[in-house]
Order: sequence, then C-alpha cells, then structure tokens
Amino acid sequence: MRSRPRRWAARLHVALVALGAAVAEVLDRAGVIDRERLDETLELAWPRIVTGFAIMSKNTVDLAIIGIALGANAVAGLAFAFAYWQLAKFLSIGLAGGTVSLVSQNYGGDRPDRAARVVKQSLLVSVLLVIPIVVGFVWFAEPLIALVGGEGDALRFGVVYLVVTAPALAFEFFNMIASRTYAGVGDTFTPMVVRAGGALLNVVLTAVFVLGAGLGVLGAGIGTAVSIAAVAVVLAWGMTGRSYFGRGASPVPVGRDGPWFDADLARDLLRVSTPLMARRVAEGVVVFPLLWVAASFGSVTVAALEVGRRVRALLGSFSWGFSIAASTLVGKRLGAGEESLATAYGRDVIRLSAVVYVLASVAVVIAAEPIARVFVDDPTAVAATTAFVVVAALSAVPLGIDGSVTGSLRGAGDTRWPFVASVVGLYVFALPAALFGLVSPLGVGGLYAALLLEKAVPAVLNGVRFRSNRWQEVSRQYRPSDDDGEAAAGR
Repeated sequence: MRSRPRRWAARLHVALVALGAAVAEVLDRAGVIDRERLDETLELAWPRIVTGFAIMSKNTVDLAIIGIALGANAVAGLAFAFAYWQLAKFLSIGLAGGTVSLVSQNYGGDRPDRAARVVKQSLLVSVLLVIPIVVGFVWFAEPLIALVGGEGDALRFGVVYLVVTAPALAFEFFNMIASRTYAGVGDTFTPMVVRAGGALLNVVLTAVFVLGAGLGVLGAGIGTAVSIAAVAVVLAWGMTGRSYFGRGASPVPVGRDGPWFDADLARDLLRVSTPLMARRVAEGVVVFPLLWVAASFGSVTVAALEVGRRVRALLGSFSWGFSIAASTLVGKRLGAGEESLATAYGRDVIRLSAVVYVLASVAVVIAAEPIARVFVDDPTAVAATTAFVVVAALSAVPLGIDGSVTGSLRGAGDTRWPFVASVVGLYVFALPAALFGLVSPLGVGGLYAALLLEKAVPAVLNGVRFRSNRWQEVSRQYRPSDDDGEAAAGR
C-alpha cells in the first residue's frame, strides 16, 4: 500500500516534466523564447514569482480579513495608510533596483569584492533614507491620513495602521536590498523561501490577532510589523556569508572587513538608483490624488479602487520574476561584453511575459465578480468592486510587458528613460483622466481610464527605448574594467 502513493507521485512528476517540455517546445517554435533561455529565465523567475504571490497575497488577505471583520470603512482606512507605507517601500525598491544592476554587472564581470562593496553602499543609503520617513509617519499620522480624504472611522483605522507599521519600514528597506543582492548573483530561491515564510507568518498572525483576539486594524498592523522584522533577521544571517543548512550563503557577503564607504561606487549607485527611486516615488505619489478623487465618490469607491489595485499587484507577481530575470541575465551578459546576446535575452523575456499576462488577465476578468465577493458582500459594493477588478486585470497586461522591458533597461543601468516614461504616463495621462472624471459626466470612469493609462503609456515609451539599443551604450559606463581590478589589488 505504501508504494502506491509513491508510484502516483512518480507518475505525476513524469507528467509535469512532459507537460513542461511540450510547453517549452511550443514557445520555442512560436518564436516566443528560445528553450535554453526559457530554462535560465524560469530558474531565476519562478522563486521571485512565488515570493511576489506570497507577499501580495499577504496584503490581499489582510484586506479581505479586515473587510470581513470591520467593513468598507476599515478597508478605506487601510487604503489611505497603505498609500503612505507603499510610497516609502517604492523608494526602497528603486534603491534596490540600482543595487541589482551594479551587483549583477560586477558579479558577472568576476568582481565579487566590488559587488559586495555595492551592497554596503546600498545599506548606508537606506539608513539615511528610512529614519526620517519612519519618524514622520509616526509623528504626523493623523494629518497625513486626513490630507487624502480620510475622515470618521476611515481616518481612525488608517492612523492606527500607519503608526503600527511605520517602524517596520526600516526592516523592509533591508529586506529589499538583501533580496535584490541575491537576485543579482543569480540566487532567487533563498529570498523566496525566507520572504514567503514571512508572508505566511503574517497571514497567520493577522488571522489570530484580528479574528481570534478581536484586535481589528491594530492586530493587522502588528502581524505585518512582526513578520517583516522576522524576515530581516533571517536574511541578515545569509547576507553575512552564513549558510542555511549548507546553502544560501551570499557570495558577496557584508562583513566588517574592508572599507564600508566607496565614493566612486556610491556615486555610481546613486546615479543608477536615483531615476529608479524618482520613478517609484512618482508612482506612489499619484495614488494620493487618485484616492482623493475616489473619496469624493464615497468610501465604497475607495474600497473598490483599493481592491482593484491589490488584484493588479497580485497579477504583478509574475513581473517580479520576469523583471528580475531580465535585469540579471541582461546585466550578466553586458558585464561579459556580450551585447547582442543581452538583447536576445531581453527580447525573449519580454515576449514570454506578454503571453503569460494575457492569459492571466483573461482568467481574472472571467472571475471578476467572485473575486469581488471575497472582499465585500453589499450588492452596491460588489458591483463597484467587480468593475475595478476588470479594469485592473486589463491594465495588468501593459504592466507585465513594461516590467520586463524596464528590467532589461535596468540591467544595463539605463534608468532615466523609464523614470521619464513613468512620469508621462502618470501625470500627463492618468491623473488628468481621473480629475476629468471628477468634473464631468465621466465620473468614476475617469478612475478606470487612469488605471489603464498609467501602465499602457510607459509600456509603449519603454518599448521604443529598448528597440533603439541606446541602453547598450549606457551600460558601458558601469561595467567593471581592468582598471577596477588593478585598483582593488593595489588596496
């Protein structure tokens, strides 16, 4: 009897391998992606995709649990607070994007010592950024939430969540740097395990504190803060060169040996990261006027908009993998001086992401109403939320394509163009569309248009940049040279 489950497991494994081979063959013959490049891409991408789904599911489950326990006003309060928290996190993502670009190029150029110094510069910059942010969020929580339309119960819930979770941003900045460092050296498995474990811990703690102990939004905030801190503690172990049961030690460890500050590398890091941080901040800032517009239509619209954004963020998990795979593979090829091969990798990953996102978005559109009912049960709220889920799913297609294009450009260190493209999409197209809806019969339709335009416009502009091959010229400024090696040896 014991051998029967083993036989079924073996058969299932064989079937899955055969299915994977068949899909790879179809993609290769269709000209989507070369089979060998598919293997390399998926090896890097799937742990990041799992990580993305785990983290975004954590946030989505938090929202669903609060919605079930406390209703639309509490969901709106979390939307207001999360906008500020996400703004700070976006800053860390931009800094981490510069980190992965320089780490991958130096590691690919056989300079692990220089890559380790890049990580040190990233950690120093993150400390300087996060401390004033945490103090500001805690001290000015109430006026910040009120500024974007929070009032009554929504204001109270938002203040509680922001005050409790703000200190965890210090740990989140480190988590982002650590995760991107691992990705830059080709290890996306280790951060996947750690961060997915943290996401699971968050879900458990939130359920216990909110549904079990009845702590409401306070419980959700505590669960988030504790789980983020736990992830930071575990990642710190590997980042200092220690292994997890024989694997996972960072090959570019951060230690007390060697200099902590390198002026040249710090300048390179800031040159690459600043446009990424500015782009991310621009993406985060535009949420506030969008929430203000939504608040003009009532808490139900705010909650529906937030659910739509969370669903799109969940779909964006695919881009977590494809974008970082593009950055790492393109960066490594450029670091080795193989520009034509770097272009081929970038194109293949972009085409693969387009196929995946079309299929995933169609599935969400079909299931939009059942998805909405997970968060709300009032008929009016269900109808409003269903509409936003459909629009969010459609906007996820250009989001996914743009993620892979931007990942390729980021791998080259070409980060200024994506910043400009993002600003144009957000502030020249998306925000005016939302405001036009506020003063015209278009109404909430302006918010639908904004969700679509903020992702479609940058996808087009960044696609033009990638096809121009100008990013290859940009990458030559940041590649390790023989002079770097001689200078390091002299030290």
